[in-house]
Amino acid sequence: MVTRDYELGFILNPEVSEEQTQAILNRVEQIVATHGGQIVRVNKWGRRRLSYPIEHHRDGNYIFLDMILTPETVAELDRTLKVSEEVLRHLMKRRDARTVQKEREARAAAEAAAGANAQEQAEPATANIEGITAAVEEALAEQDEESMGENLVEPISLTEEDMADVPPAIDEETLE
Repeated sequence: MVTRDYELGFILNPEVSEEQTQAILNRVEQIVATHGGQIVRVNKWGRRRLSYPIEHHRDGNYIFLDMILTPETVAELDRTLKVSEEVLRHLMKRRDARTVQKEREARAAAEAAAGANAQEQAEPATANIEGITAAVEEALAEQDEESMGENLVEPISLTEEDMADVPPAIDEETLE
């Protein structure tokens, strides 16, 4: 059975109660479990402004899930979310394997730090949290540095001669 990493994002009607939101999440969790998948992380963004009105709503409740699924599960989740009246929009996308691997390594480092700190009972509980937080922040900083280096563009410096050839940003004739 082939499994892949997916991210599911969906926007719920802003009038949906917390119980209804939890019911939708439970339904998604049930579908994933029956098809042999796994939910890795649930990220509730809460109520946010939509970029354009959907069904006369200006706001929506955003929820993102990271999951490990089979392709058959993706089709079933898509069908279920399409028929749900509470879901305004949804999008399922396959996650980049390199990003997923880095997140797993960061999580493993955090769990290793937690295991090492759990053995040392002499330290207070806050030290455990600080150790885990430091390990996760370090792994994420490395990930950010690597990804930022790929997308940076060198700044261009212009001389006075080059600036003379550049037209003004605002046409001076239109201002008068």
